[in-house]
Amino acid sequence: MATPTVGNPAPDLSLPGLVLADGERRDGEYALSAERGHPVVLAFYPGDNTPVCTRQMCSYSAGLEIFAELGVLVWGISPQDLDSHEGFARQHSLGFPLLADTARTAVKAYGIAVPGLGLRRSVFLVDADGVLRWKQVGLLGVTYSDVDTITEQVRKL
Repeated sequence: MATPTVGNPAPDLSLPGLVLADGERRDGEYALSAERGHPVVLAFYPGDNTPVCTRQMCSYSAGLEIFAELGVLVWGISPQDLDSHEGFARQHSLGFPLLADTARTAVKAYGIAVPGLGLRRSVFLVDADGVLRWKQVGLLGVTYSDVDTITEQVRKL
């Protein structure tokens, strides 16, 4: 399946996730359709506690204040389960939701599945109306969109 086209509605997703708040794990169901009214950054990453993924997610966590000022939510999405996400979030003090796509339904809906390898590191920016406005889909998975690049795209909304 191809990645969604910019300018079209983003595929909806509904996944279990968690966020750490004051050291407490808070589980919930995260549905993109429930977030109408503000933009959402969907940051798909291959795995918890891997070198590039750790740098990527830590950079987004460090930029949360900037994202918040712009009214943007950030969700990290990978195939690991919630327990793995909790350990990752605790170890690196990640302050945004990590969603568990263990069945890879969102990965498939966004066209970033790589058979036998998992997924292509990708970032999708969905606007307040649920329309995909920008995407960056990695080829090799060793680079990622930084906070400045994403916020530049948010400012164009």
